[in-house]
Amino acid sequence: MKRRAFTMVEVLVVAGVTSVLIALSLTGVRGAQQASRSVKCKNNLRQMVLASHHYGACSQGHVPPAILYYQRQGVSRTVAWDFEIQNGQAKPGSLWKFTDRPQEVQQCPDCPQPDVSETEPFTGYHYNTSYLAAEGLLPETTADGFVKDGWKRVRAGVSPGQWRRTAETAMFADGGWARGANKFMRAPSATVENDLGMVYAGGSAFRHREQCHVAWLDAHVESVGEPFQGIRAQPGLLKALMDWPNNGFLSNDDSAYDPR
Repeated sequence: MKRRAFTMVEVLVVAGVTSVLIALSLTGVRGAQQASRSVKCKNNLRQMVLASHHYGACSQGHVPPAILYYQRQGVSRTVAWDFEIQNGQAKPGSLWKFTDRPQEVQQCPDCPQPDVSETEPFTGYHYNTSYLAAEGLLPETTADGFVKDGWKRVRAGVSPGQWRRTAETAMFADGGWARGANKFMRAPSATVENDLGMVYAGGSAFRHREQCHVAWLDAHVESVGEPFQGIRAQPGLLKALMDWPNNGFLSNDDSAYDPR
């Protein structure tokens, strides 16, 4: 009896089918991994909102400041919501004591980009600085030599007593701009900061399959699929600073940011 061998065509067909099956399998694995990272990201954001409210329960209702600056005897200290930087060294920030595994919670699993500063660890998340969180100004020395810093040099956020739209106000979200991650979420009108450059460097990142995960002030988390350019958009700002549409605003006006 003669043994029949595979023809070249049959070998190629089998190889092709095998390649397709492997590709489908890898696609499924990658999809499952992406879905798992997406779930983790949403859980991180929810925990940060709950931690902020826990902080507020210990601070007369006020959420953590976005950033404060201190100057003492030539030593500078920057206290931000996520990390405190002193002499180039990072230490736990305001939210750490209110979260489990803070180094994991404050890091988006899909954010490979470093913060623009080499001394600050990055997180991939940003915090509503235009309206919710207090933002410090750089220390100022008065005529009599007194250094005004910290809470003495600050732009306060909207008071909790004025919050009305908690389900429509973003608190934390995926953050990004043209040069990496950003930690301070900005509203598009620039009426608070009066600085369009700062505002367009504070957009949200649509990195999860073109979705941005947003944690709202009432602690619910959802995915947003449309990056907005903002009512004061200019081509240079969109391209050089924001890197739109990879990053964008959560609304064209300030409606997604102002809790009043």
